[in-house]
Amino acid sequence: MSATSDTDTAAADGMTAAGGARADHDGARAAGAVLVAGVGNLFLGDDGFGPEVVRRLAGSGGLPPQIRVTDYGIRGMHLAYDLLDGYDALILVDAYPGDGPPGRLTVLEIGAKDLGTGEFDAHGMNPVSVLANMGQLGGILPLTYLVGCTPAGVEEGIGLSEAVSAAVPEAVEAVRTLVRRLVPAEPAETRSP
Repeated sequence: MSATSDTDTAAADGMTAAGGARADHDGARAAGAVLVAGVGNLFLGDDGFGPEVVRRLAGSGGLPPQIRVTDYGIRGMHLAYDLLDGYDALILVDAYPGDGPPGRLTVLEIGAKDLGTGEFDAHGMNPVSVLANMGQLGGILPLTYLVGCTPAGVEEGIGLSEAVSAAVPEAVEAVRTLVRRLVPAEPAETRSP
């Protein structure tokens, strides 16, 4: 990510968004499977940010085999059950009503204590509720990051606003940066002289 971008990358650099030390996972790296989940409603303008980012990420290739990239859309229950498969980390990509202008990216590490509790709706997609209720489903919240983008609008309509669309390539790179941090690189093959 460029130094001139308007992106909060505190979590990607090993700090929480508030600037404190990571408390939930002590900077742990994922040892195996990572789920990259795009969430959002394609029929609500910029809420389709997550699905668009994962579509481009999956189409660009080059990810390690233990990375699963999935567009969940508004299928919250599907995401919840997939998380029960034992992923070591989750990268959630979604529209995020953060501070700043439309198109601003935010990368946050999310812990269970950040979520509180939420009503679980088997027919909808509220990522906070899905993640907050993992325990009720018999699972635990893995190391979790959000790559979020401030929307210009989430009214009925298909297609991203110009500002959010322009942020998609940077979001793809933010996800790739997190993947590089979470998944150890394959050891270089050593050769005898």
